[in-house]
Amino acid sequence: HGIIGNLQYLFMNGVTSNTLHPSTTVPEFIYAGFQLAFAAIAVALVSGSLIERLKFSAWLVIVPLWISFVYVPVAHWVWGGGWLAKLGAVDFAGGIVIHITAGFGGLAGALVLGKRKNTQLVPNNVAYTVLGAGLLWFGWFGFNAGSELAADGIASSAWLVTNTAGAIAAISWMITEWKIHGKPTTLGIASGAIAGLAGITPASGYVNIMGAMVIGILAGVLPVLAVSWLKPKLGYDDALDVFGVHGVASFFGVILTGVFADPSINPSEKGILYGNSHLLIAQIIASISTMIYAFVVSFIIFKIVDVMMGIRIRKEEEIEGLDSVAHGEAVY
Repeated sequence: HGIIGNLQYLFMNGVTSNTLHPSTTVPEFIYAGFQLAFAAIAVALVSGSLIERLKFSAWLVIVPLWISFVYVPVAHWVWGGGWLAKLGAVDFAGGIVIHITAGFGGLAGALVLGKRKNTQLVPNNVAYTVLGAGLLWFGWFGFNAGSELAADGIASSAWLVTNTAGAIAAISWMITEWKIHGKPTTLGIASGAIAGLAGITPASGYVNIMGAMVIGILAGVLPVLAVSWLKPKLGYDDALDVFGVHGVASFFGVILTGVFADPSINPSEKGILYGNSHLLIAQIIASISTMIYAFVVSFIIFKIVDVMMGIRIRKEEEIEGLDSVAHGEAVY
């Protein structure tokens, strides 16, 4: 079905240890675990928009609802032979499925929750931020190159352009931030790297180095504008800038896949620079439709849970901190 999948493989029905994922040498169990990691990453990203003010009990309700009604349908649209796949849209490693859904889903949640009591908190530990960014950067190689499901030329190219886009975006963000705020920051460089990695994710198995560099440059500029200008103008409180970094970067990364897809890298696709305008049109439709769907359905989910049980902690609890209030623990 073009909109939703089916229950054919529920509880691994019909899948054995000898079952391979179609057209690969990868066992279906391994592929399922790989996809599970993608789903977990997506909803974890959403939580980044909501930290410091969301009830833990409400989050436990939101997670299965969001996975079921936002992530899974979009994954089917793109990777399960759904309507976007039939339209011709492509997403090599999750730009549409993970980063656009999480970015705009997080924005919806932030709007429903409202602002934190104190939005001027500085990062607790910049050194840990850099360490975390480095771990993410390294892990992204498996994220993107691994999506080829084979050790071949496309996977090696995906690894190379992933690294390139992350590096270029880190530099691009640094320069843009320097120009706007007068100083480059370590946090900005780390954010730029993540934005570049998110931006290249949908394109990683299709574009060459030059395409990756253009995506990296834009992924280092547009998210800065979203975080520095759009966020205060619209007044939302996306605590970890999931929308600005992941949503914005990947939204344009998906579209630019339709521009730079190089048939010498991956013969299955070619962009408008190589004489095919259809892919660009399909990518634009995929980006916009996923953006609208993820935002609207996420907004509805957050609103319903809010009406049912309330999703925001009390002000005095926010002052004390969720580690103590919800779990009786202290991280620092």
